[in-house]
Amino acid sequence: MTLNDLKKGESGIIEDIITENIPLKLIEMGCLPGNTIKLLQLAPFKDPMYLDVNGTRLAIRRETANYIIIKNLINE
Repeated sequence: MTLNDLKKGESGIIEDIITENIPLKLIEMGCLPGNTIKLLQLAPFKDPMYLDVNGTRLAIRRETANYIIIKNLINE
């Protein structure tokens, strides 16, 4: 399951990232295995995605979200 599979309000734990395709800035901001990630909002055309990663708010493109693998889906 990738980050793209989350629905608004759902959370999961980052299991793995494909580092060759992830901007270094996202890794520096906490997109690392073991961290909790929550989908807060989607833009009108579903791109970009507005996320909370361990308390850090950020927006990423759906294309980038394909490279973030999550597990342990948490419905809140």
